[in-house]
Amino acid sequence: MKPSKFIGISAVLGIVGLLAFALGACTEKAGGGAKQDAAVSGQEKVIWKMQSAFGSKLPHLGPSATRFVDDVLMMSGGTLEIKFFEPGALVPALECFDAVSKGSIESCWTTPGYHVGKYPAMSFFTTVPFGPNIGEFTAWLWFPSGDQQKSGNDLKQEIYAKHNLYSINAFAIGPETSGWFREEITSLDQLKGMKMRFFGLGAKVMQKVGMSTQLLAGADIYPALERGVIDATEFSMPTIDMALGFYQIAKYNYFPGWHQQSSISELLMNKDAWDALSEQHQRIVRVALGHQVMYTYAESEAMNFGAMEEMSTKFGVHIKRWPDSTLKLFEQAWVEVVQEESAKDPLFKKVADHYFAFRNQYKVWRDAQAMKATYLE
Repeated sequence: MKPSKFIGISAVLGIVGLLAFALGACTEKAGGGAKQDAAVSGQEKVIWKMQSAFGSKLPHLGPSATRFVDDVLMMSGGTLEIKFFEPGALVPALECFDAVSKGSIESCWTTPGYHVGKYPAMSFFTTVPFGPNIGEFTAWLWFPSGDQQKSGNDLKQEIYAKHNLYSINAFAIGPETSGWFREEITSLDQLKGMKMRFFGLGAKVMQKVGMSTQLLAGADIYPALERGVIDATEFSMPTIDMALGFYQIAKYNYFPGWHQQSSISELLMNKDAWDALSEQHQRIVRVALGHQVMYTYAESEAMNFGAMEEMSTKFGVHIKRWPDSTLKLFEQAWVEVVQEESAKDPLFKKVADHYFAFRNQYKVWRDAQAMKATYLE
């Protein structure tokens, strides 16, 4: 899990595979019209409520949800309508787990990492510190590989099944930034006692270096930063973070996103509601979600280098990179987190062991395909 100096061709291959899946979704959608209407004629119309954890205007995250519901409506010929609701419209943004489990709403556009209050291991299914690129990550999530009999998502479904829940990956995004600070960080001693919004397993790493962390929904971060409830924050990537206005208060943005090199979210569904769908409607949902996984990932990669330039030149943001020595300390803290959490939580250990076993087996392929960014130095 050491930060690599190489860019693996395996990342490209993984993305190509995802693109093929996404193009299949586009083709299936584009072939609609009268044939689709005829195929679904006679079906009783199904209407679902879906609350998003992300606002509809928040770059990448929100639009992926509205595209999804539009695709489902079109591909089903109007027989399956999933109604989008803004964060907090039906239930608090971080409380979808119970609402969907009970059937109060049929679904949520959210991420497993928001459920860590119930199961800390859920973070593995969104992103992992010092983790893999999107190709390797989806390989672990989607397919049993090597000598493993289950995929990462199989483990996730086992957890959800206890709560009458079912989940399908909904969208993916590329690497994030690792923090917005009010001042330049020249020593890790500055982090001690600092209050920071931080997501997932990376939060436990920051706690190890002396920070106090809390998890806040996107819309709650700026007010907390403004009022001094938190001193610093991370949330996502430049396109998204600029939309949330962090640069107005914190002018130092740190890279790389060691805690989230790739992130995958989910459509969390009530299992009874999912089982009640026709096979055709289930297929439509799966295809529409597969499209968003690739589309949103590619979109986030296409837009963020421009956003970095804009936030630097237009808003005066200082773009900083953690020294390798600091990244080494963060990684060592991560190793300790895994050991400590595994010792006290059997489920965490089960998921962690599965994840690291896959990465160890994948290594021969990753290393064989590793290349420098350029050989023309």
